[in-house]
Amino acid sequence: MNNQTNKQSRKQALKDIILSLHQGLSPQRAKERFEKEIGSITSAEIASLEQELIEEGLSPDEVRKFCNVHALIFKSALEQKPAIDTNPAHPIYLFKLENREIEKVLAQIKELIQKRNELDISQVTSSMNNFMKKLQELDKHYTRKEQLLFPFLDKKGFTGPSKVMWAKDNEIRELLKTSTLKIDGIKTFNALEQYIADNLNPLINEVEGMIFKEENILFPTSLEKLNPEDWVDILKESDEIGYTIIKKPEEAEVLSQKLQEAICEEPVHQEGKISFPSGTLPLSTLMHILNTLPVDITFVDQDDTVRYFSEKKERIFFRPRAVLGRKVQNCHPPQSVHIVEKILSSFKQGKRDSFDFKINYKGKYVYILYLAVRDDQNKYLGTLEVTQDITEIHKLTGEKRLLDLDI
Repeated sequence: MNNQTNKQSRKQALKDIILSLHQGLSPQRAKERFEKEIGSITSAEIASLEQELIEEGLSPDEVRKFCNVHALIFKSALEQKPAIDTNPAHPIYLFKLENREIEKVLAQIKELIQKRNELDISQVTSSMNNFMKKLQELDKHYTRKEQLLFPFLDKKGFTGPSKVMWAKDNEIRELLKTSTLKIDGIKTFNALEQYIADNLNPLINEVEGMIFKEENILFPTSLEKLNPEDWVDILKESDEIGYTIIKKPEEAEVLSQKLQEAICEEPVHQEGKISFPSGTLPLSTLMHILNTLPVDITFVDQDDTVRYFSEKKERIFFRPRAVLGRKVQNCHPPQSVHIVEKILSSFKQGKRDSFDFKINYKGKYVYILYLAVRDDQNKYLGTLEVTQDITEIHKLTGEKRLLDLDI
């Protein structure tokens, strides 16, 4: 049997085991079959397998439901693999560094659980609140993974993690949110025991499970599929999201600074399109985007001349095209010109970057925001006026999430 045939045979055996799991095979029996028929496996094989199952019709939601079981089955084989050494400035190193800190917090929580009967309820809940506050930082770790790592994997045609692992991240976020909110309601030891069983233990298990899946499947597969340029781009954008618990190593800090200094990002206009650092748009599409924004915008250049305004179907304030090329001071009533002058002067001198106010106008509650527009060297380019009808927004209470939409 040649290597290609053997590879296909192993893959088919793996798929049969996973599909049997989804059809009711017990995890223990699946583990026995795996050890007998496969023996060892790489992280890339597991990731590739789940990707294939999704492509062949198994829903990402089904894969997500069983991914903890999948990890359990493959765990012994994966743990035999040598650890991947990475540079302290590498995004994967930083992800793993965060995981070590997360594990320390989980260990402290476990220790608190063990010693709970030696403490007052108030001491337990106070400590638990502190630990939950630290774990809230998990969101940064997961967000960097979802918003930076997953897109690059998607570009390589590897979409499984973004469909499956992202959903697991959100489950952990929800567990963490619920676990945090319920702490204040713990007044007795019976309530504490219930909280540990229903909230804390599931949270610990899921966070530890995610660490295992990241380090034994996601990270090795990412290192295999992404090139150095991809990792540079990920590192460049990581600071904007932030890091979980850790202080970034000096090597990564220096590299980040050098990368930012080397960036010369200017828009380029070519063949009817404008290319920004964050994407490319046809000029006509850009115009329609600006006219679709739920705000009215007007731009006044560094010489106080009106240069542009959006043309939404229903503007709050009438704005004729005749205003283009006029000094902004001439577009305001005489009694308010001195205020306009003060705002512009403050922007030009670098004293302020914004001013805002709210008014009632023709039965509408209107929010008006003036923003100083500056380039990367902080040079003043002009002022942007943003006007928004916030009448309905002002009435909003509570939450309305994406999943709550009636579509």
